[in-house]
Amino acid sequence: MTRYRNLVLFLLLAAAWGSAFMAIKAGLAYFPPVLFAAVRYDVAGVIMLAYAVYVVDDPFPRGRTQWAVVAVGSVLLIAGYHAFLFVGETDPAVTSAAAAVLVSLSPVLTTGFARVFLPGERLTVLGVAGLLLGLVGVVVLTQPDPNDLLGGGAVAKLLVFAAAATFALGSVLTRRLDSDMPIETMEAWSMVGGALVLHLVSLGLGESLAAVVWSVESVAALAYLSIVASAVGFLVYFDLLDRLGPIEINLVSYVAPVFAALSGWVFLAEVPTVYTGVGFALIFVGFLLIKHRTVRDELPRLGRRGGAFFSGDD
Repeated sequence: MTRYRNLVLFLLLAAAWGSAFMAIKAGLAYFPPVLFAAVRYDVAGVIMLAYAVYVVDDPFPRGRTQWAVVAVGSVLLIAGYHAFLFVGETDPAVTSAAAAVLVSLSPVLTTGFARVFLPGERLTVLGVAGLLLGLVGVVVLTQPDPNDLLGGGAVAKLLVFAAAATFALGSVLTRRLDSDMPIETMEAWSMVGGALVLHLVSLGLGESLAAVVWSVESVAALAYLSIVASAVGFLVYFDLLDRLGPIEINLVSYVAPVFAALSGWVFLAEVPTVYTGVGFALIFVGFLLIKHRTVRDELPRLGRRGGAFFSGDD
C-alpha cells in the first residue's frame, strides 16, 4: 500500500464518474437514450451481481424491508435517475460539464429531502439559505428564457436536474427504510432491477434495438459506462467509503465536473461557459451552508489526521 493510495483512488473515481458524462453524450449518437441506459445496466448489473456473490455470504435480499430497498434503488437510483439524465443529455445544449454540475446538486437535494422524510431532521437558517443558493445555481446554469420556457436547452437541463432530485430522493428513502443489507447486494440487485425497469420504459417509448448503430465508438462508450464508470467505479467507491468516511468521499461530486469538462473538451470539443462555473460555485457554497455543522466538526479531525488522506490510516 503506497502513501498516496487514497488520493490516487479518489482522483480515479472522480475521473471515471466525471468522464462518464462525456461517454453518455458520445454514446447517445448511436443509441436511443433510455435503451442505452438499460443496456448499460444489463452489463453492469451482471458484473456487480457476480461480485456480490463473491464477497457477501448471503447475496440475496431477505424480507420485505430489504426488497423494498431494492425496489427504491431500482426505480429511483437506477431507472429514474438514468432515464432523466440520458434523455436530458440528448440535447446539444447540455454539455458534459453542465450535466455533471447539475448532478453535483444531489448532495444539497439529499439534505433537503432528509429534512422531510427522516424524523428529527431540521434545516437551520443557514441550511435553508444553502438550499435556496443551490437552486439559484441551477437557475444560473439553465438560463431559462421567460419568453421561451419550453426551449430545448432549458427543458433538457431541467431533466438533468430532475435526475439529481430523483437520485437524492432515492438515497433518503433507502436510508429511511434502514435495512441492514450489505451495500454490494443492494447495488447489484438495484442495477438488475433498474435495467428491467429501463427496458420497460424504453419499450413504452417505442425505442428499438434496430435503431442502435453498432460501431467501435458505440461499443467503447457502452463498455466504458458499464465496466469503468459503473462496476469498477462503485468498487472503488465502496473501498474509499470505508477508509475516508462519507464526508470526504462525497467531495467526489464536486471534483467530477472538472473531469467532465476536460473529457468533453478533449473528445467532444465542448467548451464550458462562464455560467457553468458560476452555477457550480453557487451549488458548492449552498452545500457548505447546509452541511456547515458537519464541516465545522470535521475540520479539527482532519487537522489532527494530517496526512491520513494520503496514507492507509483510518
